[in-house]
Amino acid sequence: MEAKVGSFCWLELGTTDPGAAKKFYTSLFGWTAEDMSMGPDMKYTMLRLGGKDVAGAYQLMKEQIDAHVPPHWILYVRVENADAAAAKALKFGGKQLMPPSDIPNVGRFAIVQDPTGANICVFQPGQHPGFSVFGDVGALCWADLNSTDPEKAAKFYSDWLGWTHETGKDGYRHIINGSGHENMIGGIMPRMHAPPGTPSHWMPYIHVADCKATAAKAAQLGAKTMMPADVMPDVGTIAVLADPQGAVFALYQPLARN
Repeated sequence: MEAKVGSFCWLELGTTDPGAAKKFYTSLFGWTAEDMSMGPDMKYTMLRLGGKDVAGAYQLMKEQIDAHVPPHWILYVRVENADAAAAKALKFGGKQLMPPSDIPNVGRFAIVQDPTGANICVFQPGQHPGFSVFGDVGALCWADLNSTDPEKAAKFYSDWLGWTHETGKDGYRHIINGSGHENMIGGIMPRMHAPPGTPSHWMPYIHVADCKATAAKAAQLGAKTMMPADVMPDVGTIAVLADPQGAVFALYQPLARN
């Protein structure tokens, strides 16, 4: 299954300790890890679920660490043309943190910062299509934008990527890439759910069969609990965690269906 243009197509971890991160995530989600050489001094870890690519991980570079970039997960959105998408982001107030660049034998990507400060990547597939599993237990199933200015952010992504929104009574905006509920890919929170001073950011959600049990296991493996597993009415059970290196992610267990 390849992601459609405008939908999330890859999930990537930048970390200070790839070895420890591999141990944590393979233990937590049953992923397998394979290191691949990306040049003289760089390895890229492919994370798989049942033999299918679900995410990647790499060691933060010295210049990132010197710039105080913390361990983090980042999302990629599939586009037809990375150069055109990056240029269009500038037109609507975004910034290019990394200009369009080729990843040999993979594709072309760019890193964009939205006008409220959240970072996101665009990806033009080459030989690698992105993840081949989405929504299954153990895979990315959703993403939320926590923004200091949700309205400004929503307008930017609509203008830039063509996303539409369905807003609930609580102000939560469901992001729709196309039309219909089957094309809902994420949401924009009506207000920041994070400690004061936290910059705008995207939060990936991993589908789990038992949120409370998985959150407890994560804590045993050294994760920090940012939000304990909690049942959200009409949504499901959600927990927010920081891995042992500090990268933040969420767990999601859908509501049981009768």
